[in-house]
Amino acid sequence: MEDHMKAIEFDRYGPPHEVCHCIEVTEPGAPGPDEVIVAVEACSINPADLLLIEGRYPGPKQLPARLGIEGVGRVTATGSGVDHLDNGQRVLLLERTNWTEKVCTAANNVIAIDQDIDPLQAAMMKVNPPTAMLMLGNYIELAPGDWVIQNASNSAVGYHVIRLARARGIHTVSVVRRQSAVATVAALGADLVLVDDENLAEKVRSGIGDANLPLALDAIGGAACLHLAQSLSIGGTVVNYGFLSGEPCMITPTETIVRDITLRGFWLANHLGKATRQAIEAIFTEVTSLIMDGTIAAPVEATYGLDEVKTALAHAGRGERSGKILFTPGGPIA
Repeated sequence: MEDHMKAIEFDRYGPPHEVCHCIEVTEPGAPGPDEVIVAVEACSINPADLLLIEGRYPGPKQLPARLGIEGVGRVTATGSGVDHLDNGQRVLLLERTNWTEKVCTAANNVIAIDQDIDPLQAAMMKVNPPTAMLMLGNYIELAPGDWVIQNASNSAVGYHVIRLARARGIHTVSVVRRQSAVATVAALGADLVLVDDENLAEKVRSGIGDANLPLALDAIGGAACLHLAQSLSIGGTVVNYGFLSGEPCMITPTETIVRDITLRGFWLANHLGKATRQAIEAIFTEVTSLIMDGTIAAPVEATYGLDEVKTALAHAGRGERSGKILFTPGGPIA
């Protein structure tokens, strides 16, 4: 008799809490050569998951389809040829279908991580920490005392940018969309927290004077992107990594021609897709160390079972949250 497990799939594009369902599927059988089976401990609900379900992000062409960009679990079985992983070992899942109880995948689709890491933090380490780390390190050579400006500062990426920058002696201007978020972001260590509006550039210069501000990180697009560009020092760079507004990035000729502002784009999937296995492992080794030593951490607001998918996705879609929403397929994690 076949054993069954829970998994989440969506059958059409639309509002996540309406089009996603928890279903019963057959558990993976014995792993094939070079495969492993992983029992999923925790998997996050990432904004990219929600955008994919809504049809605003690249997704599967055939539906229904499974979901879940991030996940962490423990190896329960290994196939022939897998000699670098052991049963019980905690691993990061590089699959994109992790909202399930068990995953059968190629052994090179998992990365062994520290066994003592908090599994909830590990379930959020694949996307946001490396995004923050790579955007801070790959575009501008920042020096201690420089400033970085970002919007969506109360997001998980925003939290990590603040903490990583602070550890490197870099100051942050953290922009939010509502006054109620100011105190929370300031408590994380942001040097200057401002509410976005058309006068943002003036408020920034009032706060930092003529200090060097060469890098802006934009998760929103639209007018919010322009406000960041206007705040930069001459010759600065805006890195756009999201489109929460659903609008194109607005950078005027005044910014690009007169002030020599550059607009770049960052997508982690592109970066990892071009990286060697050694480089990918190095990225996540560094992220693991940053989590383990307390440099970065993402707040968690709630965890849900897979069968609570509609409630969980509705919660994740709410704008005013104090932390991330995760699934814990194997039950609550203390």
